[in-house]
Amino acid sequence: MRTTLDTSRKPSLFTRWSQTAMAVCLGVMAVSVFVNVVLRYGFGSGIAASEELSRLLFVWMVFIGATAAYPAGEHMAFTSLVAGLHKHPQLMMALTLLIRCLVVLACSLIGWGAWQQVVVGLDSYSVVLRYPTALLPLPALLCALAIGLMALIELVKRTPLDLGHGTDVE
Repeated sequence: MRTTLDTSRKPSLFTRWSQTAMAVCLGVMAVSVFVNVVLRYGFGSGIAASEELSRLLFVWMVFIGATAAYPAGEHMAFTSLVAGLHKHPQLMMALTLLIRCLVVLACSLIGWGAWQQVVVGLDSYSVVLRYPTALLPLPALLCALAIGLMALIELVKRTPLDLGHGTDVE
């Protein structure tokens, strides 16, 4: 059984913002690396800041994408298990509550670890660009807070599990 997504709906402001932010990160990374490669191989010199900038933007892009993927149901899921449980609403609700509790727990652990890294990075700076190294773990903290909050709201509201896409059962 295969269903398709409803593409007629207008994307939310959060979706548009996150897609724009990821596109900007990817565009700046691509231009920076391309210019650095041309300078290095064509002229024997490069831009030292290119690697640091690309690394920082890549980390931010990944966590922006992870945050945007959660409400859309685009994270990895066991869709065949969920599809089989739709016939048992009580079990499905119990599994949904367990999944949401585990998501909140995982976000708490990731957020706590990221917070510790942010605090450590406040007093140190990157070698070339001199930005505070706290900017590298900061998107992990923000992502954990955002996903944890969304999962907590879904847990309190007892929102049914919706993966945002059709299930493929073979």
